[in-house]
Amino acid sequence: MTVFFIFIFGLLIGSFLNAVVYRLEVGGSIVTQRSRCPRCLHVLSWCELIPVVSFAVQRRKCRACKQPISWQYPVVELAAGTLFSWLFFLFPDAHPAYFLYLFFTASGLLVIFIFDLKHYIIPNRVLYPLTAAALAYALFTNGFSREFGYHALAAFLASGFFLLLYLVSEGTWIGFGDVKFAVFMGFFLEPWLTLVALFIAYFVGALVSSVVLLLKRRGLQSEIPFGPFLVLGTLASFAYGSELINWYLHINILLL
Repeated sequence: MTVFFIFIFGLLIGSFLNAVVYRLEVGGSIVTQRSRCPRCLHVLSWCELIPVVSFAVQRRKCRACKQPISWQYPVVELAAGTLFSWLFFLFPDAHPAYFLYLFFTASGLLVIFIFDLKHYIIPNRVLYPLTAAALAYALFTNGFSREFGYHALAAFLASGFFLLLYLVSEGTWIGFGDVKFAVFMGFFLEPWLTLVALFIAYFVGALVSSVVLLLKRRGLQSEIPFGPFLVLGTLASFAYGSELINWYLHINILLL
């Protein structure tokens, strides 16, 4: 029953995240402005803002202008609900404050995933608060200890690696937003898990890029944003990175 309510809560947050993405696209306040149809600017009523349900009942059309509604809206809502439920499944006995931290982080990562996928940029208005929260949590749990130093070192090395790629390629291989995202990864993840996250991001990115090129949906000169793969790598490493490291070490021991 608890998972069900967590899922519903995630759906509601997902609806808000869609509004965040829209505000980042067109400008304006994320909190104070009313939600509108992006085509006719019709102010949406409460019955038009019910996650997933409104999309289905209205048959993917705005009630005012009858123009189609993007599939992004139910997808983000369902993704947020699923993501929140997954985090609760991973840490069922965690402190409520830790859940708030995880839900905040997951929400920001979902916005970054969608926005970078659409516009090839990681928004600072989302990334900076995420990094600040990760830094604060790492400092709160570790103090100015050796463990916190490891986090800082991971952030420095990961962002330094990306910065080198950015400078060498003059921004053609990765964007500067990826450099800043690596700082967040270093403080959010355990130090060794940052390396795992980068490996997963590059592996999945290479796999998806190969499939896209084989399908000839994009030319060889087309860009594929790296931010979504960094988000996937971060979440996968956060949840299963330790198991992947143990599995890798176990395989190597068997092969010796």
